[in-house]
Amino acid sequence: MAWTEQREVPGAPARLWTPAKGGRVKCTACARYCQIGEGQVGLCGIRGVVNGTLYLFVYGRVIASHVDPIEKKPVTHFMPGAKIFSIATTGCNWLCAYCQNFDISQRRKVEGIEVTPEEIVETAIRYGSHGIAYTYNEPTIFMEFAHDVGVIARRRGLINVFVTNGYWTPESVSMASEFLDAATVDFKGNAEVNFLRRYVGIPDPEPIFQTLLEIKERTTIHVEITDLVVPEVGDDLEAARRLVRWVHDNLGPDTPIHFLRFHPDYKMMNLPWTPVETLERHWRVAKEEGMNYVYIGNVPGHPYESTYCPGCGEMVVERYGFDIVDWRLTKDNRCPSCGYKIAIVGSPPPDYGRSKRFVPVFWRKS
Repeated sequence: MAWTEQREVPGAPARLWTPAKGGRVKCTACARYCQIGEGQVGLCGIRGVVNGTLYLFVYGRVIASHVDPIEKKPVTHFMPGAKIFSIATTGCNWLCAYCQNFDISQRRKVEGIEVTPEEIVETAIRYGSHGIAYTYNEPTIFMEFAHDVGVIARRRGLINVFVTNGYWTPESVSMASEFLDAATVDFKGNAEVNFLRRYVGIPDPEPIFQTLLEIKERTTIHVEITDLVVPEVGDDLEAARRLVRWVHDNLGPDTPIHFLRFHPDYKMMNLPWTPVETLERHWRVAKEEGMNYVYIGNVPGHPYESTYCPGCGEMVVERYGFDIVDWRLTKDNRCPSCGYKIAIVGSPPPDYGRSKRFVPVFWRKS
């Protein structure tokens, strides 16, 4: 049954859209700018037109929720050690052939537990979380829902974090600026055009670069960069160098950048795990280009999980996986050896190490 044939339309009217020619609606939530006709749904599967109005069908629905370490996102230079209440909806604006969350992101159905923004914030607080992350699928496609949750969360003293592909619009940047504190923007395959066209389903990475510039110029959102290095098809070092150079020149050398290890999943089970040596070559490229904080992710125990002082080379934060093993910074986040100011916002909470940061969520619904 089509939405137009139902008495009650799921979700809520969207706010990121404008009228288009021929009675269509132009969605402005992401850089696809889908032009959607009556009774149709955009590529993401969760934004569609009913009676001339664009609806966000998953507003008030959560398909997955869990308490995670903030470092899992990964975010390592903003509120380290924080417990983050993570939520997702169905749908996505990308078609990644390797997505580890494909059962959520590629599900073009309106499903999930029904919750209000207030209930999400109250549940996050009940679980002792320091903030809320909008993750597992692309949060830009449910921006209005995230906004309404985030505004309440900020009012209650929680931080808000996006794990995002960065395929935004100026309109979504404006809405995010009203509540978002941090974002990890996840490039894929070194942002190489042919990789993105074949394995992601977008023409090029330019909208991501434009989004990053908009975030820098118009907001106070903390940004970290990740890059999923895919062996054989998305590990070109010259492409990595171009990406790193752009980040250095436009966002600055203190921007944290994480090179993440690929593992076989979804439609790309034929490829191996990314060799650690490949990740280390990417790390060296980023250091050669002048980046101060470069990390290797998804390799627990690797020395490049830790933070080193750009001034003297001393290890100042030791990590194992998502855990902080040793926090050596001074109270004002300076290197204890040379006094260099480390570009990390915040420090581990007082109860760090005494409470679990991986916690399943059980909703209290009548």
